[in-house]
Amino acid sequence: MQEFKHCIKLGSKSFNISVLDHQVDMMILHAKELMAWNKKINLTAIKEPLLIAEKHFIDSIAAASFLGNETCLIDMGSGGGFPGIPIKIMKPSLKVVLIDSSRKKVNFLKHVIRILHLENIEAIHSRVEDLHTDKAYQNNYDAVISRAFTELSNFTALTSPFLNENGAIYAMKGKHADQEITPAILRKFDLQTNHYQLPFEKSDRYMIKLSVKR
Repeated sequence: MQEFKHCIKLGSKSFNISVLDHQVDMMILHAKELMAWNKKINLTAIKEPLLIAEKHFIDSIAAASFLGNETCLIDMGSGGGFPGIPIKIMKPSLKVVLIDSSRKKVNFLKHVIRILHLENIEAIHSRVEDLHTDKAYQNNYDAVISRAFTELSNFTALTSPFLNENGAIYAMKGKHADQEITPAILRKFDLQTNHYQLPFEKSDRYMIKLSVKR
């Protein structure tokens, strides 16, 4: 995993982000468990360690850099823990909730949280819609984030019930991100788009931030 560590360090440096050794070590442990569990349940189609480093971890580290001063965040459709767990590693004081509708994936997330000794983070097995009326989640979060969970219009509808009055939606998207920005979204939200490239593969990524207009 020395190459994996070098990849994380070098890739993050390209974004002017410094990842500490103990943070990389936590990501390595997450990656090892991801690859081991992936042989039994479908967590990721990416199996090569250095591609996992770039497409899952470096992409999530980049996402963390676009967050503001949020104190609590929901990762919707977290799957193998992306971007939520690397964000938590990079921002230890952030309260994080990982939501996924697959019980097997949530079992994996709980396992990773346990072995990394992460605090103030939980994994919830639920359909997103089923939490909309739960007082523990309703209007209680500064941010909701997701990577390729659903198209943007649907994502805004699913996330809005969780946000407090100053909350923001963060959507991680690929090169066709602009095609998902509709007039209806622009009427309701202030839009901020940040472009970046994965450092080795050079594929385009976009972080779309949506804040409700006042």
